[in-house]
Amino acid sequence: MSKTKAFSVKFIGLKEGIHNFQYPLSKSFFETFNYFDFNSVDINIDLELVKKPTILELNFKGNGSVNINCTLTNEPFDYQITSNLNLLVKFGDIYDADNDELLVLPHGSHSIDLDQYFYEMIVLSMPIRNVHPDVENGTLDSEILNRLKEFDINKEKNSNFDARWDKLKELKK
Repeated sequence: MSKTKAFSVKFIGLKEGIHNFQYPLSKSFFETFNYFDFNSVDINIDLELVKKPTILELNFKGNGSVNINCTLTNEPFDYQITSNLNLLVKFGDIYDADNDELLVLPHGSHSIDLDQYFYEMIVLSMPIRNVHPDVENGTLDSEILNRLKEFDINKEKNSNFDARWDKLKELKK
């Protein structure tokens, strides 16, 4: 079921061959799926549809950026997205979307809703942990990051505090 008709493609009137479509995605697109992890979104989806007599080949390419918060420091940053998805569309007796790479549409169908494929392609291309690039190279100065470093230093100071552990370490030798 399509959330909006702006992201569907009608293939019934197309000639056999290659057809190209472009779809811009914004933050409101993801909000229709109740996905609120992005601060802002600027993604373009390029769709290449190859129409053949009995099948359709869909090649999605997503490029752009999303502004997200770092999972470590909560600082916002832009994350570059490049994602691809290939989908084969066949025609059969009943609708079947159980396979990620194969969609079966009932005979007589005239369009495909693409919004779910766009959503999954982009969200699944996101990393599990969103770490700010300046955290990785050590140039980010953040109050949260400084506080985490302070806890790490305190942990190192207190690591030899319990004398029982020293006695156990002697047994190891």
